Amino acid sequence: MIKEHVKCLIIGSGPAGYTAAIYAARAEMKPVMYAGLQPGGQLTETTEVENFPGYPEGIQGPEMMMEFRAQAERFGTDIRDGLATEAFLNETPKRILIEDKAEITADTVIISTGASAKWLGLESEERLKSGGVSACAVCDGFFYRNQDVVVVGAGDSACEEAMYLAKLCKNVTMLVRKEEFRASKIMVQRTIDTENITVMFNTETVEVLGDQVVEGIKYKNNKTNEEGVISATGFFLAIGHKPNTDIFKGQLDMDNIGYLNVTPGTTKTNIPGVYAAGDCADKNYRQAVTAAGTGCMSALDAERFLADNGIH
Repeated sequence: MIKEHVKCLIIGSGPAGYTAAIYAARAEMKPVMYAGLQPGGQLTETTEVENFPGYPEGIQGPEMMMEFRAQAERFGTDIRDGLATEAFLNETPKRILIEDKAEITADTVIISTGASAKWLGLESEERLKSGGVSACAVCDGFFYRNQDVVVVGAGDSACEEAMYLAKLCKNVTMLVRKEEFRASKIMVQRTIDTENITVMFNTETVEVLGDQVVEGIKYKNNKTNEEGVISATGFFLAIGHKPNTDIFKGQLDMDNIGYLNVTPGTTKTNIPGVYAAGDCADKNYRQAVTAAGTGCMSALDAERFLADNGIH
């Protein structure tokens, strides 16, 4: 097993991790990044990205992440394959185990492990992820203007996604598994009051229809067992996200879902020298541009920590 010490260890990649790496490398912090299970993060599963500044013609998600990575490497970031499997953040220096490959001690740690969207687990859903199945209405809703779409979910996020899509799409059908929403009363009322949103309670998705792109949704009423088909070109999941923060439980402050808590206006966690950037600490926005912004902040916070502690 490799054992080494670094000034700045970045756990996870994506817009947050790569941006942190760019800033840390330019500050001569010689960052080492372990890219995790999904190098590049959720954007590697996205097709067209049109809402990130600097790409006026849009760009494919995987290509965008390759460019982020190339820029981080240009300034000297050591990017490695590997998954952090155990963390000892209360030690000085902090100690991280990377599977059975390496034991890294670090003066500062930037956590950019992201969050994973929850899916229904259907074969057809997986197959059509780049053909009309999405877990982000803000990211992809634009592509379904004046079309019919389906949203699955019952909480505040599902209502928000449905109302966002209702501004763009011809019709929005919400599939709610139980006989009532889980959302707050005000969100439920706003949803019901939106003319082009139809809510179907006690309804579950059986299959996403279509060969290359979404053409419809086969559903079942779980009380009557009656089945039917909704014609739609977009299928949006809004059943939650799970932050990839399990290995930090018991050490870092987090909410009941697992999102890391940071000092407002910073990326500082409850442990000095440990910072959280991107979707692992953001349950509100979850956008590439906001993740990149906190990646920048985390590197600047880490740089100041090193200077304040006389670490050169």
